[in-house]
This record gives sequence, structure tokens and C-alpha cells, in this order.
Amino acid sequence: MREIAYVNLSAQWSDEKQVLLPIIEEVLRSGNYVGSEEINRFEDSISRFNETRYAIALNSGTDALICGMSALGIGPGDEVITPPNSFVASTSAVIHVGAKPVFVDVLDDQTIDPDQIESAITKKTQAIMPVHLTGRMARMKDICEIANKHNLSVVEDAAQAIGSMQDNRPSGSIGTLGCFSTHPLKNLNACGDGGFVTTDDENLDREIRLLRNHGLLDRNRVEKFGSVSRMDVLQAAILNYRLTRLPEVNLKRRNNASLYKAQLNSDNVYIPKEISNQVDTYHTFVIQSNQRDQLREFLLSKGIQTAIHYPIPIHLQPAAKDLGYKKGDFPVCEQQAKRILTLPINQYMTTEDVSYVASNVNKFFEGR
Repeated sequence: MREIAYVNLSAQWSDEKQVLLPIIEEVLRSGNYVGSEEINRFEDSISRFNETRYAIALNSGTDALICGMSALGIGPGDEVITPPNSFVASTSAVIHVGAKPVFVDVLDDQTIDPDQIESAITKKTQAIMPVHLTGRMARMKDICEIANKHNLSVVEDAAQAIGSMQDNRPSGSIGTLGCFSTHPLKNLNACGDGGFVTTDDENLDREIRLLRNHGLLDRNRVEKFGSVSRMDVLQAAILNYRLTRLPEVNLKRRNNASLYKAQLNSDNVYIPKEISNQVDTYHTFVIQSNQRDQLREFLLSKGIQTAIHYPIPIHLQPAAKDLGYKKGDFPVCEQQAKRILTLPINQYMTTEDVSYVASNVNKFFEGR
């Protein structure tokens, strides 16, 4: 029986270790572990890749969201509109700056529904936070038009969408700022936590740089009280190398997605179509089925690992009880949570691996 891993970080290490070991050794030998030219090089490379004036390296995607919203002045008494089907970090970042997350439902492709945003805007709303879930960008043109009409900031949660494009513009370059994660499971991945913010706003760039480093102007002067949200030099060095390989990583994932779409029987599972003006990068490949749990069990019996992103919407989590939402408030999101299943799509899968997964998904339904 073939074994198909959901992720394959060991294969990535085997592939890259001859290059990464000297890079890691050089960082350790240098003794420069916090702040160095590696950080500057990463920020310069990311800003060019993402077509923004500035990029600020941070220690996680969560801190990217927190520092980004803090730099925008979002805090107690404010509201941020966002979908309830993301990873919990999207919402927790809003909570951590003292603001209130206001949820709206999603479209069939799991991105925030722009048609429902405007009715959720109040005098307290300061920002809209679309989430580019699975590597698919939200409808940014519509979202930005609403934001401009109401003088709101747009915080792109692009943690899962490095390299994704819409109308020939990269994720994280369309809104007021873009927030990214370089967690080990991301397409651009560090060997630990990491993240960054992209923006064209000089004032936001300066503010986030202060916030990530205790608010220090220099060794002895503090302009404001910040925190420690710096990216480690070791992670920056690894990312500087892996950024050079990101286009081929994204292309391989896109090719795997194309194979899935060609081979999976669309009568049995729902797969969102890629919109003509977009390039999706498939951080995850999510299908939907009313028999999700049985299908997942069947695939595991065939040696195929899967995942669910995410089985419990944020508004139904115990931590969200004080926000006042209840079951039934966001029916599309809630129905999807029962149906979504993430198939393996990592760049180390072979054509035969993808075909094995697809054929077994089809076999499950043929036997019904």
C-alpha cells in the first residue's frame, strides 16, 4: 500500500540540506543572531517579490497581524470585520489589540462574502480583514471599494497566500497592509515560526519597526512601549534561500491541483473553480463532501493522510462565547465546516501520488 504524507518536511530537508547546512553554519559562526544584514536582505527581497515599498520581518504571522493593526491605531472600542472560518490567529489578533471581531459569512470558495460586509459596518468599524484562505485571494476589488467608501483600512491576512495573484497584483500588496506567516507548513516556510508585514505606507513601516523592537529608537531611547516581535536571523537566512525556490514550489502545487481537478469526479466532490483573474497557490487543496468523515476514514485506510481546515468555526469556539454569536449565524461557513476535507498537495508529491489519492477518492464514491 502506498503511503501519502499530508506534509513532507523530511523530504524538503533531504532536498535542501547540502545548501542549508553551510547557511546555518555561517549564521551560527557569525554570532549575529538578532538583527543583521540577513534580516535586511530578506526584507528587501520580500518587498521586491511582493511589489511593495516596504516589508518588515517579524517572529510570526500572528504578530504580523497584531503589529499591523496596532500601527493602524486599532484598539479598544474598535471593530474589525473578518470571516469566522480562518485559523484562530486571525481573530485572536483582533482580540489582542483590544478590538472586537465582527464576523460575516463566506462564499462557496471559503473567502469572505463582500456583499455581506457593508451591512456589518458601524461607527466603530476601523478595518476589514479578508483572509486569503487556502492560497485563494478574497475579492479584493469589491472589498477595497467598500473600504474606500467608508474610510476603512484593509488588513490582508495573507498567511496562506504568499505568491497568490489577483488582477496581476500579489497578495498583500492591494490592501493597506499585508500580513504573512512563514510557519514550517507554509509554502514559504522557515524552520520555526516567522512572519512579515508588507505595505506601501512609510508611516506604517516605521511604526511596525518600532513595535517589533520594544519601541527603541536606539540602545538607550524608547519612543513608545513595544514588544519583542523580531524575526531570528537564522530563520531569515533560511528564508532568503527558500524564497529563491518559492516560484517552483508554488508551480508544483498548482500542477498538483490541476491533476486533482482533472482526475477527481466533480459529481462526487465540490472543488472551487479558479477565477480567471487570479493565480491560486494552493497552500491547501480543499474539497467538500457530505460524506467527509467517512471519506477521510477510507483514505486513511489506504495510507492517505488528510486534514480539516477548520472543523469548528471561530464563532462557535468556547473562547468566542463572549462575542455573542450562536449556531446558525453564518450558515455557509457552518455547513462548509461539516464538509471540507484537505487533501495532500505538497510539492514533493509525484504525479503517481496525486493520481493515487484521486483514484481512491473516486473509488470511495463508486462503492456507495
